[in-house]
Amino acid sequence: MEQNAKTQRQICSGVWGATACGLLWVTGAIAEEPVRLDEVSVTATRVERPTGDVPQAISVVGRETLADKKMFNVKEALQEMPGVLIDSKNGGSDARLIIRGAGLKATYGVREIMLLRDGVPLSDPDSFTRLDFVDTQDIERIEVAKGPGNLFAAGSVGGAIHIISKSVFDDTANNFKAGLGSYGARNLHLRYGGMVSDQQAIALTVSRREMENGWRSWNKFDTTQASLKHGIDLEKGGLLESEISYAESNVQLPGVIDQELFERFKSTGRQKQSSEPWQHSGRYSKVWFLNTRLEKEIGDITFKPRLYYNTWYHYHPITGAINETEKWVSNIGVDLETHWHHNKGTLVAGVTARRERTPDSRKYEYADVIKSAGRILATLSDRKGDLLQSSDAASLLTGVYIQESWRPGERWIIDLGMRYDVVDFDDTTMQYRKYDYATGSYKAGAGLIRTQKTFYLPAPKLAMSYRIAEGLNLFGMVARASQIPSFSELSDNPSLEAPISTNYEIGLKGRAHNWSFDTSVYFNPVEKEIVQQNNGGVTSYLNAGKTEKKGFEFSGRYVFDRNWDAGGYFSYTDYRYKEFTEPVRVGATTVNKDRSGNTLPFIPRSQYGLFAGWTQGGWRARVSTNTWGSYWMDSANTERYGGWDWVTNLAASYQWRGHSLSINVDNLFNKRYAMEAKKDTAGKVTYSAAAPRALLFTYRYDFH
Repeated sequence: MEQNAKTQRQICSGVWGATACGLLWVTGAIAEEPVRLDEVSVTATRVERPTGDVPQAISVVGRETLADKKMFNVKEALQEMPGVLIDSKNGGSDARLIIRGAGLKATYGVREIMLLRDGVPLSDPDSFTRLDFVDTQDIERIEVAKGPGNLFAAGSVGGAIHIISKSVFDDTANNFKAGLGSYGARNLHLRYGGMVSDQQAIALTVSRREMENGWRSWNKFDTTQASLKHGIDLEKGGLLESEISYAESNVQLPGVIDQELFERFKSTGRQKQSSEPWQHSGRYSKVWFLNTRLEKEIGDITFKPRLYYNTWYHYHPITGAINETEKWVSNIGVDLETHWHHNKGTLVAGVTARRERTPDSRKYEYADVIKSAGRILATLSDRKGDLLQSSDAASLLTGVYIQESWRPGERWIIDLGMRYDVVDFDDTTMQYRKYDYATGSYKAGAGLIRTQKTFYLPAPKLAMSYRIAEGLNLFGMVARASQIPSFSELSDNPSLEAPISTNYEIGLKGRAHNWSFDTSVYFNPVEKEIVQQNNGGVTSYLNAGKTEKKGFEFSGRYVFDRNWDAGGYFSYTDYRYKEFTEPVRVGATTVNKDRSGNTLPFIPRSQYGLFAGWTQGGWRARVSTNTWGSYWMDSANTERYGGWDWVTNLAASYQWRGHSLSINVDNLFNKRYAMEAKKDTAGKVTYSAAAPRALLFTYRYDFH
């Protein structure tokens, strides 16, 4: 009994303490009878708090929901949230992520949104995020905080996504998993660990995922990941956790297709070529990751220092060039967080610093190409050719944050906080040659280019929650944040300024033993929003004058009995340019076109979905369906794409003792649609095809 109590205390402590003790259903050693609980969040405020008490739009995907996902990609966990779009061109570690319009300009990777894993930023200091070294089989829960007003989000207007891995102290997470599916999908995973003494625990995790994706050419993915976690219970309110991990990821990124190829895909379900010259884009990476954190209570003060380091290499063919980090990139950071628990609430304060160094990043020509009259018509491989440029770059982010979570009365919670970050960029590039979009060939470069920029990013926040009745909270907030331009954006346009996003939001949250709901209305004006523009094949970035984003969101769930539950979500948006003049190339000249009053592209007016779940004995099933409405394909609002309706996913499993068999079917009815449709200023329309129906069968054994 004493050991069980001790294990419970370990599992319920720390940043991941919300992990095991904040589950939607708590069973086993922690509770003899199933109890309906609210999820717990740490992401918006850095304070563990039920989501119903967080005065901000936040969503949590817990263990119960993740158990029904095949989790080849983070997108599978985040598909059923209002205001959130996530999809993947490849189905592997790449992702297209947008939260309330933030991230819209990214064609690869994640921008404008802070991603964290166990409190460690996965986003670079310039806000660019890669998902190469996230082991999706080792995720305990995911928290999503939308919009400005987040103590974790440095220089990010879109909010934060916090991926919390399985605790080293949680031996209920030990399992072996093997999966086999369509299009060459294979999945192997082993996680084993436990207490090696009264105070220490160790856990080893190894995962391997791969897909051939034979419905489309140049679409393979594989990754191998391994991690070792160590934890020490320091007694008297102390905990020390460390992790070291290694990952290799190889992702082929298929190109876009034109109208003719898109129609062919819709009739055949196959895509055997791309309509663009760059047929061999991809990202091939190796990553080492180290994270160690201490949590120590001394009276009313809790200290939470954290040190982390990661280093990575990549070979990254893109449009017009092949990127390679000749020397490994290094990223080191420290976060010194302190909590003071007083009789009216909690004061959180801290300082943080993060430095990234890219000592020798190079761009190369494509070695194997087909030409006509000097213009590149197609690549034949991703083999690198002559050197285009080399660069030495560094960025440094330093920040401070403070927030008082004050409870002036039994019904009130007031969060008053501020985060202030300073980001310094320093890049020296020697450009020997470059790809010229007008001629479709390589030509002489600009020589030596030096870029030095400093951004000052204040992010204040005031939020309040009032309990109207038991389980029913009204909240309101106003928050502001600035967005860091990425290195690639600054290289294209060194005069870019940091956008400023202000969010005004009110909402209502309800929690009960068998139902829950979240709803909110927001108004989000943005000054100097960075807009990505494709002008006759040339991608460029510029600041729009002003945009305005208005929206309504709802999500809810109802548990009918111990066997059935159902729910859904809905969002309505009105995102418009208030002031924006778009440069458009007409022949040899550039003409400025006024887009003021137009709707932002790609974001539909409506987004919605439904789900239903059933359990009976060892049987379990869940079906979900999602819709992304029609949207404009360009900033000029000249053509719409119809979006996609009721794309349905199914999961079913049977568990007997420690064994379980499951099947996941994505796109159950085999709908053929585009995950993204664009139109550039020259009138060229392109599509990125979405994956057809795919199945995965999985066997799992839990070591209990």
